[in-house]
Amino acid sequence: MRLEQDEIVAFKTVGDGGGEGDDVYRKEEKEEEEKGAVSPIAVGFPLMRKLVVVGYALTSKKIKSFLQPKLEGFARNKGILFVAIDQNRPLSDQGPFDIVLHKQTGREWRQILEEYRRTHPEVTVLDPPDAIQHLNNRQSMLQCVADMNLSNSYGKVDIPRQLVVKKDASSIPDAVTKAGLMLPLVAKPLIADGSAKSHELSLAFDQHSLRKLEPPLVLQEFVNHGGVMFKVYVVGEAIKVVRRFSLPDVCKREIANNPGVFRFPRVSSAAASADEADLDPGVAG
Repeated sequence: MRLEQDEIVAFKTVGDGGGEGDDVYRKEEKEEEEKGAVSPIAVGFPLMRKLVVVGYALTSKKIKSFLQPKLEGFARNKGILFVAIDQNRPLSDQGPFDIVLHKQTGREWRQILEEYRRTHPEVTVLDPPDAIQHLNNRQSMLQCVADMNLSNSYGKVDIPRQLVVKKDASSIPDAVTKAGLMLPLVAKPLIADGSAKSHELSLAFDQHSLRKLEPPLVLQEFVNHGGVMFKVYVVGEAIKVVRRFSLPDVCKREIANNPGVFRFPRVSSAAASADEADLDPGVAG
């Protein structure tokens, strides 16, 4: 439930289970409040009129990496309370929440969220299912960047030339030739749903090996980038840029001497931070 300041009372326990000690403290506290000597406070929370309640539905892995004690303590100091959502109970029976923060996938969960948004328009859902659906597809995700036409803004912002292959791996070599794409090519799963498979990358060095790839996928021309990628996170007006290690640069000799498809499970992650790495001046600048 949402806690209002005038509903919050600090309780003190005596002994192992409280019990009689609780009753004594409540009686003493009531007497002191009637004298105007004590103001109710929240244990662990600063004085405020209302807490912001964030209901979260995250994977166990994400809870472990995201909901660190330091973050929860910082949130409490800011008047934010994290509450776990029980996915075995109807979402509408829980809360009330000010925000629903989730990192779950699947058609059933999406339907639950859409119904919840319809019946609880006052609650902010992060992220809305329709927005996630748009970013789950690498083709539509990258098309947004291309449509922005930022080439003449503050430097050049562009995406590699790409080709979407939804089925029939045997047709990939001809499709690549027709599209005029240059080797080597990076192959990425078309669907970016956060699963382990969606993070897998393949680097193809020759036309013949393209038949070994597994559609649906996106093929992109590989662009040397110093083995480092920049991830930009934006929340409102706050912008955070982090550096991650990426695929290493490739030279023409490697392309000629290394035919085949090379697979990489997951290249970029928080554990692959490159914040302290020495970068090529052309990349760092």
